[in-house]
Amino acid sequence: MVRRVYIETFGCQMNEVDSARMMALLGKADYRPADSLSDADLVLLNTCSIREKADQKIYSALGHLRRWKRGREGRLVAVGGCLAQQEGPALRERAPHVDIVFGTHSIARLPDLLRLAEGCGAPVSVDLSGDTSHWEVLPYLADGAASAMVTVMQGCDNFCAYCIVPHVRGREISRPSAEIVGEVQELTERGVCEVVLLGQNVNSYGKKEGEIPFPELLRRISRVRGIRRIRFLTSHPRDLDRETIGLFSEIDTLCPHIHLPIQAGSERILASMGRGYTRKEYLGKIRDLRMAMPGIAFSSDFLVGFPGETEEDFQDTLSVMEEVRYDSSFSFRFSPRRGTRAAEMTGSVAPEEASERLHRLQDLQDRHTRERLAACVGKALEVLVEGKSAKDPSRLCGRTPCNKTVNFSPVSSGHAAMRRVEIRSAGHHSLSGEEGRPHG
Repeated sequence: MVRRVYIETFGCQMNEVDSARMMALLGKADYRPADSLSDADLVLLNTCSIREKADQKIYSALGHLRRWKRGREGRLVAVGGCLAQQEGPALRERAPHVDIVFGTHSIARLPDLLRLAEGCGAPVSVDLSGDTSHWEVLPYLADGAASAMVTVMQGCDNFCAYCIVPHVRGREISRPSAEIVGEVQELTERGVCEVVLLGQNVNSYGKKEGEIPFPELLRRISRVRGIRRIRFLTSHPRDLDRETIGLFSEIDTLCPHIHLPIQAGSERILASMGRGYTRKEYLGKIRDLRMAMPGIAFSSDFLVGFPGETEEDFQDTLSVMEEVRYDSSFSFRFSPRRGTRAAEMTGSVAPEEASERLHRLQDLQDRHTRERLAACVGKALEVLVEGKSAKDPSRLCGRTPCNKTVNFSPVSSGHAAMRRVEIRSAGHHSLSGEEGRPHG
C-alpha cells in the first residue's frame, strides 16, 4: 500500500541533500511525497542543531505534530539529522510521540527503522560508524532541474571551539572521486548544467583517503560535457590553498563566488575559537582571490558575542567587513553548544550586548549588500533559472554567476536554463530585470 511522507528540512545545504536521499530511500519502501501535513502518513523532520534557536524551532514543530498525530490512527513521526544525532534517546523524553530517532550516519537504515516503527517498535539509531555509502541524489532529482547539489565529503576534523558539527556529523569522510565525476556525468544527461559541490570543509577533500586533491577534482568535473557552472561549499580559510585560488582564473566554468567564513576579525578571538588562521592570513587570501578573479563575490559567516569578546574585538570584526565589503553574509549571536569547548569558557557576553552588536553588524552588511547589488544595475547578466518568482509567478527567478538572486520578466515561454537578463533595479537583497530580446 502506498503511503505519503512529508519531509521538513531545517539547516544547511547538506541537510537538503540528505532529505533528497531520505526521499529516494522511502520511495523504495512505497512512500510517496505528500503535498501537505494533512495528506501525510509519516512526517519526517530533518533537523539542525548548529544554534540554540534551531533546537527551539524543531521542538516547537514537534509540539504541533503531537496534535497532528492524534488526528488519524497509524500516523508516524520521525526525527533525523543533527539534533537527533546529538540528543539520541533523550529526544523522546521531551517528545514521547516521536516514533523514530535516527542520526546523520543512519540514513541508509531508514527503511528498516520505518518497518520497526510500523510494527509498534520505537527505534533509535545514532551510531556515527553507520553506513555513509548512499551519497547520490539522482533517484529524486526534480524533473527539469538545471542545478544539483553533489556531496563530495561529510564530517569535520577541525573541532572549532564553538562548533557542534564534528560531534553530530562525525569525522571527515571523502567520497571516491570516480563516483563523484560519474554522478556529475549522469546529472548532465538529465539536463543539469550547474553542480554545487558540498562538504563541511571541501579543501580537505581526499587527504585521509589518499584520493586526488580538491583542485584536481574541480578540473575533472570541469571537463564533463554539459557542465556550465561549478560552485563549492564550504571552504575553511586555513586550508584554502594557492592552487585552488588559481583555478578561478584557469577554469571558465568555476563561478566567481566563494563562501569563506571568517567568524571574527579579532586575532585574539580567532585564536580562542581555534580557527587556525590569523586576520592577516585571511585578508591575504582575499587579495589573492581578487587577483585571480577580478570582480569575484564574497560571502562569509560571523559569530558575535563569543566568550571574552570586547567592544574592541568587535570593532576588529567590523573593520574586516569594511575592508572586504562582502556581497552577503550569515551572522549569529553565540549560543553555547553542549560538548564544545566554548560551552565551558568564562567571560560570557551579556545577551542584550551581543544582540546589539549583531544588529550593528547586520546593518553594515545590509549597506554593503545594497552597494554590491546597485553596481549591477544597467548590466546584462547571465542568469540560471531556478523557477518562478515567489512574489509574481508571471516572472522567473534565478542566480547570476556571482550568486545574486534575480527576478525577471521573460520574453518567451521557452525552457532555456540560461537567460541573458538586463538588470533594471536593485532591491535590498535581490535584483530585478528583463530578459534581453534576441537579435535578428
